[in-house]
Amino acid sequence: MSGHDEVWLGVDLGTQSVRVVAVTATGRIAGAGAEPLTGRREAGRHEQDPEEWWRATAAACGRALRDVPPGAVRAVAVDGTSGTILLTGDDGTPLTPGLMYDDTRATEEARRADEAGAAVWAELGYRRMQPAWALPKLLWLLDRHEGPARLAHQVDFVNRRLAGHAVPADLSNALKTGAHLIEETWPAQVMDALGIPAGTLPELVRPGTPIGTVCAAATEATGIPRGTPIIAGMTDGCAAQLGAGRLTVGSWNSVLGTTLVLKGVSEELVHDPYGAVYSHRAPDGEWLPGGASSTGAGVLARDFAGRDLRELDRLAERHEPSRALAYPLVSEGERFPFAAPDARGFLLGSTGDEADDYAAILQGVAYLERLCFDHLDLLGAPTGGDITFTGGAARSPYWCRLRADVLGRSVILPADPEAALGAAVLAASPGRRVAEVAAEMVAVRETIDPGPRADRFDDGYLRLVGELERRGWLPAPTAAHARAGAASDRAAPTQEGTSR
Repeated sequence: MSGHDEVWLGVDLGTQSVRVVAVTATGRIAGAGAEPLTGRREAGRHEQDPEEWWRATAAACGRALRDVPPGAVRAVAVDGTSGTILLTGDDGTPLTPGLMYDDTRATEEARRADEAGAAVWAELGYRRMQPAWALPKLLWLLDRHEGPARLAHQVDFVNRRLAGHAVPADLSNALKTGAHLIEETWPAQVMDALGIPAGTLPELVRPGTPIGTVCAAATEATGIPRGTPIIAGMTDGCAAQLGAGRLTVGSWNSVLGTTLVLKGVSEELVHDPYGAVYSHRAPDGEWLPGGASSTGAGVLARDFAGRDLRELDRLAERHEPSRALAYPLVSEGERFPFAAPDARGFLLGSTGDEADDYAAILQGVAYLERLCFDHLDLLGAPTGGDITFTGGAARSPYWCRLRADVLGRSVILPADPEAALGAAVLAASPGRRVAEVAAEMVAVRETIDPGPRADRFDDGYLRLVGELERRGWLPAPTAAHARAGAASDRAAPTQEGTSR
């Protein structure tokens, strides 16, 4: 890189790794690094070691900055998995493991949170808490911990290590902890009713707010120059939306990594009486409705570990649609497009043909993605804008084409589809509109149009809708709206290359 280039660092705390990118004002990746993470899964339990988050962040930052002159670094921002929390001491030392975004042990605590905060949750549009959300997990941890403790979201923990002192939490990561995004504060009456001790909760700021500078100890560990501004981050799903560059009303970004996360843009707050959709507040003031499913590419990492997925993709093309029907959950319980803690993944009609079973998993994830959009449409969310695909699965050309076919929509693939880029956009945003920064830093790789026979997947989609409804997980209004949408698509005249 030239000596005149400035870079902004984006740190993405994912499920399987920490990813760091150094990005120029025009969106060029000047440096990148990654470091794997490990975790513990068992039934509804999913934990990680917070100290490993920091070690991985330090290693990934060192790699990303290897060829970047120290004087070029202008700011850093961190994104993390939504709803992942831990308890710390006053000095930031972990007192508990990190309870991950899909840890669902806090079932009773979710009921308590709903009773105490029903009016507030309704005002914020999501009606009720889910066991995987951060507030129920905070209650779960506090019930099992003696002595004073502080809440830290995953991002807060890493930001504190970067700054060397306590830092505020961003409103994006605090949403699932019950933050009131309209008033931009904690609902004190609700927290008091739940018995959360004073001093447990951090201060709150909007994403994109400067919250400190990198300290000497963090410089030694990471290579980030001392004094570099630290900018308040967002959840990984929101950061991926910034990295997709589509921030106009009605646009959506679908992040398919370990799990599936959809985020859109709306002028008004979207209300979901079924509790599956929630809305973040954008740094520029709009709303970012969406949700996080428990389906995703993590099923492939679990069930096809060590396999050549590109070869399996090639074989899957011969099974469109597959004979088997899959509901591929990464972990127990579903969060979006419906909330069902008792949901379990299934594979029906398998013949033992590995290629067909693999194809069924890819199609099953795509069906869930389509059902997410149908549920959002039922709620009145604007869904007619651009759709972008990001996340690790966006590196599979076949799966991207398949998903476009199942959706019956053209989709856009950004040049560098990752949440870390969105975090870098946020790092560069103070004093400017984030949408303007993203437009300058995000490039498009290609656009994929659905094939002329995209409706061949409709029957498989409706089979899954019916099975989810029959098992009592999918609300009847969402199922009916999905069927009506499919019937409307079939009846409507189509243009070549589209099915909607």
